[in-house]
Amino acid sequence: MSQNYTADLEHYTPDNVPPEVEAYGGKIDQLGVGRPGKLGGLLLRLERDEYNGKTSVKEQYSKVPLYTQRALYQEEALPSMAYMYIISPSGGMLQGDRYRMDITLRNNASAHITTQGATRVYRMEKNYATQIVNIDVGEDCYFEYIPDQIIPYINSRFYQIANIKVHDSATMLYSEIMVPGRVASGESFQYDICYMKAVGKNQNDDLRFVDVAILEPKKRNMKYFGVMEGYETIGNMYIMTPKKHVEELNQQINEALGNFANLYAGATILPNDSGVMIRMLGDQFSTLRNAIFEVVRITRKKILNAPFSGIRKG
Repeated sequence: MSQNYTADLEHYTPDNVPPEVEAYGGKIDQLGVGRPGKLGGLLLRLERDEYNGKTSVKEQYSKVPLYTQRALYQEEALPSMAYMYIISPSGGMLQGDRYRMDITLRNNASAHITTQGATRVYRMEKNYATQIVNIDVGEDCYFEYIPDQIIPYINSRFYQIANIKVHDSATMLYSEIMVPGRVASGESFQYDICYMKAVGKNQNDDLRFVDVAILEPKKRNMKYFGVMEGYETIGNMYIMTPKKHVEELNQQINEALGNFANLYAGATILPNDSGVMIRMLGDQFSTLRNAIFEVVRITRKKILNAPFSGIRKG
């Protein structure tokens, strides 16, 4: 698979970039799209090792500014689960950056992947930044993809497409959090656009859900009634799991979310009982992060009968 990770710009560019984002396209005079350092690639294939039972990396390719550290095994109750951290030494995404990640799990693998820190989308004068996240979770696998928040700086433009394929017998938790900007520096909802799209399918490419969030604070007040209603931070979470778990998970998650202060959130069952979707609004990143961790705890207990002790980052 790694032979596909060439310097070909098309490989890193999303198909059908939405017109709301493409409107910001245009020539970049310096460090143009496709130049060295503007294309970030990461390919991971994880499988359970037949000898020691641990989930390990069977294939890996990185194109800086994306790479990962080695797999760690941090859960005493789940010694076979691989924990991995995605790292970007560039510190953030610049105008014209095109990132792509391809993550595959097979052979009963179980893994938790997060980022070392927030994804910063820096100020832009021309063009936009994009990220493709392709995830393929095979039969009887279990995967948690829980990155840190996205921070869109003033005048930034960002488009992310997540293509999530999960086998009907497998479980996948996917989350994303968008904060209003560098609030401590006086920036709040001063970016141009943050466009997030997620598409869920099963192993036969049968559609399970499509969800789109388009945030354009310069065109629409994010705090209006019916938009974010006074809140500043938004979170999305998708759980794709066998149908037999869906109703109970949905009930337990809604009950748990109701116990959080300063959080407006709810879970709903996806079409055809194929999973659960959660939408969250809050005042701070930490509130949404704690709520997402609680959802991970509930789901991991239900599916794996194991605890979740949280994410440790140095």
